[in-house]
Amino acid sequence: MTDGFDIAAPDPAGMVASLSSLGYSLEAAVADLVDNSVSARATDIEVVFTWAGEDSWVAVVDNGSGMSLPDLVTAMTPAARGPGTERSADDLGRFGLGLKTASFSQARQLTVTSRPPGETWHTRTWDLNMVEASREWRLMHDADPETSRLLDLFRRDRGSGTIVLWRRLNGYGADGTDPDQTTQRQFYEDASRVERHLGMVFARFLKDVDLRVQNQTVAAWDPFLTGHPSLQRLPPEDLAFGSSSVRVEAYVLPSAQRLSKEEYLAAGGPGGWLRQQGFYVYRRKRLILAGDWLGLQGMRQEEKFNLARISIEVPAELDAEWSVDVRKSKVVPPVALRRHLQRIAKRAREQAADVIRHRGQIAARRHGSAFVYLWRVDRPDGRIKCRINRDHPLVREALRTGDERGKVVKALLTLLEETVPVEALRVIHEADAADDPVPFTGAPSQDQEDVARALLAALINQGRSPHDARSMIRNMDPFSRLDGFWNK
Repeated sequence: MTDGFDIAAPDPAGMVASLSSLGYSLEAAVADLVDNSVSARATDIEVVFTWAGEDSWVAVVDNGSGMSLPDLVTAMTPAARGPGTERSADDLGRFGLGLKTASFSQARQLTVTSRPPGETWHTRTWDLNMVEASREWRLMHDADPETSRLLDLFRRDRGSGTIVLWRRLNGYGADGTDPDQTTQRQFYEDASRVERHLGMVFARFLKDVDLRVQNQTVAAWDPFLTGHPSLQRLPPEDLAFGSSSVRVEAYVLPSAQRLSKEEYLAAGGPGGWLRQQGFYVYRRKRLILAGDWLGLQGMRQEEKFNLARISIEVPAELDAEWSVDVRKSKVVPPVALRRHLQRIAKRAREQAADVIRHRGQIAARRHGSAFVYLWRVDRPDGRIKCRINRDHPLVREALRTGDERGKVVKALLTLLEETVPVEALRVIHEADAADDPVPFTGAPSQDQEDVARALLAALINQGRSPHDARSMIRNMDPFSRLDGFWNK
């Protein structure tokens, strides 16, 4: 203890546990490593997943400018370069934590070897078991023989660059889990998911960078379909904020009828149409957030707004004002800009809803697909009436019997129709609350799976093949919002 203050250094074991629990997904963690490769001006970046049970590993290899030994030690030191550090215009970093936190979230051992032009390879290793046992931040000067052997596979004939290697991966045997055949399949499915994510996040770099996952070139994903002739572009706006400005461009994508099957599937992106609507926030050309309404009041993801996508270009100097997080996957817009963003979003959403409404009316007339909807809204005698669609497959199945049970079901449907809580719904709507009740969303619960299976059985009983029945469920509201057995 000194006069006036204590030195309260964090415990390394506790800090490691905290840094490992920041909520990185695998794809976000790999993207953080690719950030460093792009910042090092690499033109060739390779992501390698290799399954070997509990010895499985992941590597990110680039041909960038490499790091001197002092720079490598700095890069391996948590928060050695914080948000206040001056960075180059193409540096995608922010907190000086990305390499470590991303890696610690996925693996117990992180080894980085790097070589600047004209120098030898420099290597440093974090072994979290060592840190926790010694309770010291012991950055190892080299790597164990097996790790060195793996690094040599990539170091040969490479004049400069950096190799990041994860070993003792979380969830693949090194942490005590059983690395069975199912786990192996999941491992390579994860690699495919990473490939799709990188194509979305780094799309604006891929003209100048050859980025590969499992030796497959990563294809850029354009969320705005900017080359399509039926795309609607709203006038771009530059929103002033302090001495900088934020560029906002809103787009209304073509309806499904104007896209080929391949275009429609591709435009759905990694998350699907519902999850990809909304704002896309870019920082130094790198996508930070893909498909989100930024918590703006009364704005949530709904099918009728699927065609609305809005690009925001945030200057890196406004990171703090936009609350860009360590993972570079979340932002919060400044209060001063929210009303402008809401105005732009409202207009884009209205135009998107108009497109879907117009095309939906035509499609319903052409294909007779109105039965997909459980509720129908009619206007007999000028009065609005909410009616349950008797042609919905589940309703038809419930009404098939002619006994007392059928009469009870008919009575129940009539009672539901006559007691729709209109006044309560009006209050919710006028309050424009962000917590409005919504249909099924996200991963299906057991109850939701049960409803879908009952619907599947009803469709099969009514003469549909299992394949056609699943296809119909995929296009029904609300199952189109969920990722269940009908999508497999």
